[in-house]
Amino acid sequence: MSTPRNLVVAQSGGPSPVINNTLRGIVEMARELPEIDTVYGGWHGIEGVLKEELINLSDQSPEEIALLRTSPAAGSIGTCRYKLKSHQNEDFDRIIDIFKAHNVGYFIYIGGNDSMDTANKVAKLGQERGLDLVGIGGPKTIDNDVGDSEFQLIDHTPGYASTARYWAHMVQLANEENRGSSPADPVLVLQAMGRRIGFIPAAARLADPNREMPLQIYLAERPTSLEEIHENVNKQLKQDGRCIVVVSEGLNLGDIGEVKDSFGHVSFSASKMTAAQLVVNGLNERGLAVKGAARYNIPGTDQRHNMVYASTVDLQEAYVLGQKAAQLAANHESGFMSTILREPGPLYSVRYDK
Repeated sequence: MSTPRNLVVAQSGGPSPVINNTLRGIVEMARELPEIDTVYGGWHGIEGVLKEELINLSDQSPEEIALLRTSPAAGSIGTCRYKLKSHQNEDFDRIIDIFKAHNVGYFIYIGGNDSMDTANKVAKLGQERGLDLVGIGGPKTIDNDVGDSEFQLIDHTPGYASTARYWAHMVQLANEENRGSSPADPVLVLQAMGRRIGFIPAAARLADPNREMPLQIYLAERPTSLEEIHENVNKQLKQDGRCIVVVSEGLNLGDIGEVKDSFGHVSFSASKMTAAQLVVNGLNERGLAVKGAARYNIPGTDQRHNMVYASTVDLQEAYVLGQKAAQLAANHESGFMSTILREPGPLYSVRYDK
């Protein structure tokens, strides 16, 4: 049997209601694997690794680690949006030096597509420089955009189900607000996270599966215009006297004064204007078919950290994916990501793969 090596786990990107349960799965499974000695957490992702800010998670009591199941967001070991670029040799050199100094043989990065790429790059570089390093990905994104469009690589990502559940509740609450306030505010516009991926706003339909609400959903994937939205909303107003509109934050309706993060992604909540504001402005300027005005409500980061709406299935799947990631690491299956695949059949069932 080979000598046990240490493991570093880090997180990247936006948090989710269940990200800490993936971390818990990694730590608890690592305790049972003879190939893994100490588990370190990179404080604030790869930036913490670069600063040699490593938290000894193996020193924490089992009771403390168990609390990660109900810990919201990413406050346990933090996250970051620091992109390691191919030409940043100093960063890569620093990471390898730190891993060598701490006898690290396993690196698990919890995050989205960019994080999976980072884990693989770091592992390959370590191997090129004589460090026996295994790089594993732990999938996480509320946007549900890791993998392929055919869902062959992964059926869905941890975090999405909880955010979908959040939106089901939010739209039900918004419907009561709109119903009661419609004489003065007949149109309520809500904006959902997800950048230009429509899984989160699409989840708003879970609030109204029988299509009884005056609910309209606009996904970023389908081009539209303020004129078309105005026409559709007025048709709804003539029929029902009120309307709820859910838009993707990445719905392209005009200039929003984009602000981008270090990965080059638009940070919609930091930009000068929002899609929801553009819709409200467009509706009010063009005029509504009934008296009153359109108004908007933009939920913030509570979409991705609110434990009140966390899905029990999502929590369990996040945990098992963490366990699977630790097992892949111990088996030296570098370059893989732990995944969920849907089993065929009428009842929901999944299996865990790579």
